Amino acid sequence: MKKVGMYGGKFLPVHQGHVNAMTIASTMVDELHIIVSYDEEYEKRYFENSSLEPIPYKQRLRWWSQMTKQMDHVYVHAVKEKQTGSFSDWEEGARQIKQAVGKEIDVVFSSEKNYSPTFEKLYPQAVHEIIDNERIMVDISATRIREEGVYQHWEMIPEEVRPYFVKKVVVVGTESCGKSTLVKNLARIFNTRYVEEYGRTYYEKFKDCVSVTQESDYHEIAFEQKYHEKMQAERANKVLFIDTEAIVTQYYSELYVNKNQEILTSIAKLQDYDLYLFLEPDVVWVDDGTRVHGEQYVRDENNQRLKKMLNNYGVNFHEINGSYYERLKKSRQLVESIL
Repeated sequence: MKKVGMYGGKFLPVHQGHVNAMTIASTMVDELHIIVSYDEEYEKRYFENSSLEPIPYKQRLRWWSQMTKQMDHVYVHAVKEKQTGSFSDWEEGARQIKQAVGKEIDVVFSSEKNYSPTFEKLYPQAVHEIIDNERIMVDISATRIREEGVYQHWEMIPEEVRPYFVKKVVVVGTESCGKSTLVKNLARIFNTRYVEEYGRTYYEKFKDCVSVTQESDYHEIAFEQKYHEKMQAERANKVLFIDTEAIVTQYYSELYVNKNQEILTSIAKLQDYDLYLFLEPDVVWVDDGTRVHGEQYVRDENNQRLKKMLNNYGVNFHEINGSYYERLKKSRQLVESIL
């Protein structure tokens, strides 16, 4: 007869204490069933005084699914457990958990010894196995993370969970305003990843990019840019710095092929960044072989054009100007304010 275990919780958010308990539990049974219990309306109260936003149950389910992919004897379920403060909530939750597992539960795992009387009533045939009740192996709790902030306990966030919380800072502006320099400098200071402007990479393969530019180039540039954002977010340390996004790509499409493209508008409406840094064109213009608008009056006109586009999309951006040092100092302060 196979030994069946159950490990449940809300997991708001999943942390290394949960992973530690799950891993130990998985070695003690033939089958382990992870239960993500949820009542999303009720759970909002857990975040009332938190810097975090409520976490959808499906996201928690995805985290566990990803973390246990190589564990063939571990199964993940979501159970909606209405919270009214009555013991009947627990009873109904247990009924649904048993239904999801589909077989007799032999061991109920948790990290709370206070749950023993409750589990004796709900799972009378099962043993309550308590793992690290004193938080000796992993000294963390979801409550502490919500109260003190996820970035204060980054080492306790599993690598599969971290991308969800990575802050995305995008640096925008017209030609030769120092975007790539600032993005790289910020990434060095915050010891994290950055995403280069893919448009530059794309056109570096041509001898003369202006004469060969075509409308479809901007589709590829926008999609490739988003792909690199996703890949680097999985490796980022708390924050990811990004050089350019879809609105700027639309700006270049209008500038070089005189075309406002619906597909770029759609991408721009879907994207989501935590901070926009808009660089003013008050540094020396540098001809890198892909730039053509070096006259200052043209730079100023294009600068206003891009600002108008961002405003039309409802983007709240911070204007950054001055020397390279002044730009770095102001940008750093703005980034620190969101971490």
